[in-house]
Amino acid sequence: MIQGRSGAAPPRDPARTFGRAGEAPAPGVSAGSGAESAGPGIMLVAGEPSGDLHGATLCGALGELAPGWRLFGMGGARMAAAGMDVLVDMTAHAVVGGSEAVGRLPMLYGAYRRLVRRLETAPRPRALVLIDFPEFNFRMARAARRAGVPVVYFVPPQIWAWRAGRVRTIARLVTRVLAVFPFEVPLYRAAGVPVDFVGHPLVDSLRGAPSRAAARRRLGLDADAVVLGLLPGSRAKEVERLLPALRDAALALSRARPGVRCLVGLAPTVDRARVAGLLRGAPGIEIVEHDARAVMAAADLLLAASGTVTLEAALLGTPMIICYRLSRLSFRLFLLLIRVPWIGLPNIALARTVAPELYQDTVTGPRLAREAERLLADPSALAAQRAAFAELQGRFGPPGVGLRAARSVLQAAGAGP
Repeated sequence: MIQGRSGAAPPRDPARTFGRAGEAPAPGVSAGSGAESAGPGIMLVAGEPSGDLHGATLCGALGELAPGWRLFGMGGARMAAAGMDVLVDMTAHAVVGGSEAVGRLPMLYGAYRRLVRRLETAPRPRALVLIDFPEFNFRMARAARRAGVPVVYFVPPQIWAWRAGRVRTIARLVTRVLAVFPFEVPLYRAAGVPVDFVGHPLVDSLRGAPSRAAARRRLGLDADAVVLGLLPGSRAKEVERLLPALRDAALALSRARPGVRCLVGLAPTVDRARVAGLLRGAPGIEIVEHDARAVMAAADLLLAASGTVTLEAALLGTPMIICYRLSRLSFRLFLLLIRVPWIGLPNIALARTVAPELYQDTVTGPRLAREAERLLADPSALAAQRAAFAELQGRFGPPGVGLRAARSVLQAAGAGP
């Protein structure tokens, strides 16, 4: 196992994470109320690891601009480390797809009821900030509207990709949208939704990312080694569906290319023992904990689960193959609703196929291995991906995304000009 530096610092004060010190919370729920300290408050709601990452950027900026304000709500370890009192943590229970979410409904309902009670309890928050996670967060928006609390949507639903009709719900419930892609702005304005383009929070969170050379030193990799990175996702079911195929591809590539280094970048929400079990002791595949970003930066090629991590890797300039696998029912629903011909965020942002995409039954070890070998054997193909990804630089706004978003939130909360 390779042990890298942690990508998320531990919470500054355990009492902020779990409410009253020394009192153990129920699974997914802390013992705090978010109302123990004086001062105006803002509730934030993120239900997935990517939302926790983006929410931490916003929390850090809010703490800088308004240090006397309380931040509380639903999030994970990163938002807690950035100063938020986490009342509910659902990030370790995130799923992909509609049918997969059924088993989580009781837990989600419990989280919703707890947050709504806090939303309706004096002193009410001055604003509710929603971060992605649309099905849950639309319900939170309705509750906030009933309570007279302004609603700000940071990292809004991808209405340009699927279920465009949701923009009408957003227009009815949301006070202001903070767009992260520039092409989102005209879509929301056309629907009469107040919108600010603040940029993508990855622009801020990647400022401290290691270079390729630094990442390789950190992970103990030779400068000239061929490195294959495996990023199976941040959700348990996602990892179970994808990692066996990624494992088989890595083993096949290792046989074809002796000396290749194969690293699994472990998301903080994924259980290492479960990943080790899925790898089945596969020789030559190493698990990197707490430093998936170093795996992204160090790799010559990534086999990556579709999601925010693919955009993160693209901004780091690392070539990839994007993988996606849902239950059959969820995938059928997905095909009915999707409005763009791609599943990977880098391809969507560039409006063309740059990174190969494999999904459902095409995600097999042999197919992945063939595609990986094709790319590794063709330096010009890898260079073409890097050149395309370089186009993304600057499209998502300059650094300072968190501060721009925080100013918009504080304005909605009545604290700004």
